[in-house]
Amino acid sequence: MKQSSYILTSDGWLLFGTRSVRMFAYGFLSVVLVLYLSAEGLSEKEIGFLLTMTLLGDTAISLWITTAADRIGRKRMLILGAILMATAGAAFALTNNFLFLVVAATIGVLSPSDKEVGPFLAIEQAALSQTIHDDRRTAVFAWYNLVGSLAAAFGALIGGFACQEFLRIGITGAAVYRPLVVAYSGVGVVLMCSFFFLSQAAELPKLEKPNEHKLWMGLHRSRSVVLRLSALFALDAFGGGFVLQSIVAYWFYVRYHLDPAMLGSIFFVANLLAAASALSAAALAKRFGLIRTMVFTHLPSNVLLILVPLMPNLTLAVAVLLVRFAISQMDVPTRQSYTMAVVYPDERSAASGITTVARSLGAAISPTLAGYLLADPRFISVPFFIAGGVKIVYDLMLYRAFVAHMPPQPGALPEKLP
Repeated sequence: MKQSSYILTSDGWLLFGTRSVRMFAYGFLSVVLVLYLSAEGLSEKEIGFLLTMTLLGDTAISLWITTAADRIGRKRMLILGAILMATAGAAFALTNNFLFLVVAATIGVLSPSDKEVGPFLAIEQAALSQTIHDDRRTAVFAWYNLVGSLAAAFGALIGGFACQEFLRIGITGAAVYRPLVVAYSGVGVVLMCSFFFLSQAAELPKLEKPNEHKLWMGLHRSRSVVLRLSALFALDAFGGGFVLQSIVAYWFYVRYHLDPAMLGSIFFVANLLAAASALSAAALAKRFGLIRTMVFTHLPSNVLLILVPLMPNLTLAVAVLLVRFAISQMDVPTRQSYTMAVVYPDERSAASGITTVARSLGAAISPTLAGYLLADPRFISVPFFIAGGVKIVYDLMLYRAFVAHMPPQPGALPEKLP
């Protein structure tokens, strides 16, 4: 049921809170995950493969959970996702056996970057869309991404300084990073308990229950547009998989020998800038449209990504990275809002889930390829070039395919889909 005011319901505030806690965990884990696995004795190639299996596993789990959420229950599926998050963190903290880690990464929910993984984002967005007017959706999603980016920023900062403190008191090896992996598991438990407080209002209204015979993975009339968007989002994510935050942190560690505290500080500032860029997306989208805002802010950020490894020193490399983050997230709330706008209410969990899963699937193979490149000093910067080039191709293809297809006016159902 839609709110008549701009104030979120209690469920909306709860979902903003769970987003913040979850992104805080993603932030601190992304800075130390590759360093932790390396300290545990895994090679760069093994780490890359493990990150790939993490993303593939999240893809399969998320696809099942999000496409079933509107039928089985959003609250139940969110609790299940939290359990899988806690389980994955516990497994990584308890063993360094590569095969066991592969299994845990595949069936659990683990984030190798400061970006969303698992089923949470899709289901939360579907629930949030019920609490607000359609013409406020982009703005609310912008704030939703803002609090997430801020939480990830503080997570990266605190995680880096925590590791530095552990080093200062004499802790060495993988034990420096293991407390944060344990903390990640603890956040999964916190989320599980929090989701129990969601009310029935977060579920799909009974009057909007879909006709089971018309469904394909939770979709009916919006199938075509969702599949087209998913293919493009997968391409974008394939490029992004080469520069996961944990990989970029490792690149700075190897090339400039930065300590965890410095890495945490860099990504703290980077995520603050990303948060600010996401917040400005709503105003730009209102003036220029969702697709134009997505493309014309994303293109220059990808050019800057290519320039990072070309900088002659650390100061310039960090400066270019920060400028890139300052405009890199404007496409996120607009992309999410556009997806919600062009599908029917009873398809929102599935549509968001399928497009999110497509992104995870697109990004899944990239870390393995990046791992091989990172293992050779001659190619350590190549992931930046591949990522920027692929993402530029995505921007151009998205603009060509969807610039002429506007979402329906606020409050209207999408009678015609592209």
